[in-house]
Amino acid sequence: MGKRECVLVAAGTAALIPVLPSRADIPAGAREEQGKETPNILFIMTDDHSYQTISAYGHPLSALVPTPNIDRLAGEGMLFRSAYVENSISTPSRATLLTGLYSHQHGQRTLDRGFDTTKTVFPELLRQAGYQTAVIGKWHLPAAPHGFDHYSILHDQGDYYNPELLTPASGGMFVRCEGYATDIITDQSLEWLEGRDPTRPFCLMVHHKAPHRNWMPDIQYLDLIDEYSEIPVPDTLFDDYSTRGPAARTQEMTIARDMSLGYDLKVDRLHDTEEVPDWLKLSWRNSIERMTPSQRAAWDAYYEPLNDRFIDQELSGDDLTLWKYGRYISDYLKVIKSIDVQVGRLLDWLDANHLTENTLVVYTSDQGFYMGEHGWYDKRFMYEESFRTPLLARWPAVILPSSVCDGLVQNIDFAPTFLDAAGVEIPGQMEGLPLTGLMSGEKSDLRDELYYQYYDYPAVHQVRKHYGIRTKEFKLIHFYGQAQWPGHEDIDSREFYDMSADPHEVDNRYGDPEYAPIISRLEERLAAIREKLGNPL
Repeated sequence: MGKRECVLVAAGTAALIPVLPSRADIPAGAREEQGKETPNILFIMTDDHSYQTISAYGHPLSALVPTPNIDRLAGEGMLFRSAYVENSISTPSRATLLTGLYSHQHGQRTLDRGFDTTKTVFPELLRQAGYQTAVIGKWHLPAAPHGFDHYSILHDQGDYYNPELLTPASGGMFVRCEGYATDIITDQSLEWLEGRDPTRPFCLMVHHKAPHRNWMPDIQYLDLIDEYSEIPVPDTLFDDYSTRGPAARTQEMTIARDMSLGYDLKVDRLHDTEEVPDWLKLSWRNSIERMTPSQRAAWDAYYEPLNDRFIDQELSGDDLTLWKYGRYISDYLKVIKSIDVQVGRLLDWLDANHLTENTLVVYTSDQGFYMGEHGWYDKRFMYEESFRTPLLARWPAVILPSSVCDGLVQNIDFAPTFLDAAGVEIPGQMEGLPLTGLMSGEKSDLRDELYYQYYDYPAVHQVRKHYGIRTKEFKLIHFYGQAQWPGHEDIDSREFYDMSADPHEVDNRYGDPEYAPIISRLEERLAAIREKLGNPL
């Protein structure tokens, strides 16, 4: 594998990441050769990857562009069918991954600043126990990485083409690397693995930018599928939210109304005249103009004829919504294709280096994502498609092939899981529970319910604040808070769903006498959880 050429570029935003004090050095003796019972850990996390587009989950969308390499983890390990987040938005989710805490406990409730850097993060505990630790790819936290021997992190959200990355050796500058971000992140991950100390276990966190908005495919996959293909349409694409409260109706994340023809859907000719926020116009120009001439030529050769056809059709109403849905899904699936190929490269490297048997590989996303359900894209809501995430794990020394787990698990569980797998004591303040008992088959479940809370309002997409509880059968949500956006009102509304009878969550049964005893029990349980957690708001 050839080393990729990178160029130093000025990036003043690097100064916005505070430099944290050094953590404890690796204890004496920790460099001694580890026993074979100490597993390596390879954690692969994507950004906004829906479980609907992983073929191991069997959703119709995934049949269009299968994911055979990600599916290997299910076939050779465990598929989690009830994995969730505690706050469906990127920055809080990443802080939760590292700390095993809820958002209000680690401080990162929203996308803005807030992360409490005094909280223990699991990589530093692994490092103190002798692990080599690294994070490569998207970081997206308002603090420098700590607990890592090495990091190479994208600038802010990162760019699909020719992204910049910051490393400990780059002197506070971002280094621009030519190529496609998903490939670059994998290249750098493999380079780090090749150069590690083979006598010590490793924990490598591979954090992809993809498939985050605006879903820009790699040149080689542009013609994999297009918007005129037979793409399954969700039953709720034209949801009218008739039984739901004001939060579902006042959001700004509909495909029909809010998805940009330029930034999101690559109709470049319409971009400058489109009535969208200035930041979207600037973001699109940055995305497209950072391409090399050859990249741009291939891009235009593909999209311009399709865009001409779209403009000539003069679509409107539902026909326009269906076209936008088709372009969105086709681009998204092409981005997933790149991820799957690069996951395959990492798994093949483990095989080639005889490390498969004793390496715990975990694949997940920082949250779920809407594939047109309820007419939406993005995440944030406690409704299932954004609340639920893909989660697959392979650890041949522990997990039986083709295992399936239906127990309720959450991203607060990752940190204690990795510590427990490594034989490191789990700090008492961590809220999560180790998944190792589920992986080994010693347990079938960890908990009876999950707690969720979303805080980021007012913000992009204008989803109202809410919290709730989910059991295996039911879900109770409370939307709350003062209006802080035009057209919004103060809100104090509740929704209840019978998930067995209404998996699409279109029939809010709160206030229905038939469910009154169940709702009452859930409200009592929710109040008890919130009291235990300090009643976060």
